[in-house]
Amino acid sequence: MRTKASVCAGKRRFGSAREAADHALAIGLPLLPYRCDRCDLFHLTSRTKGKWRPLPKP
Repeated sequence: MRTKASVCAGKRRFGSAREAADHALAIGLPLLPYRCDRCDLFHLTSRTKGKWRPLPKP
């Protein structure tokens, strides 16, 4: 399913998945980065059901 342009426009954009993940950690929310099929950059999503999450580093 293609991302709606209005959804893409309303979200913060990141140049890499690492940059997006670091931002999610910094604000303390369980968000996952994904590559947007509209802008080809990364956004964060709260939809985590059925998604693989890396274990936190000790």
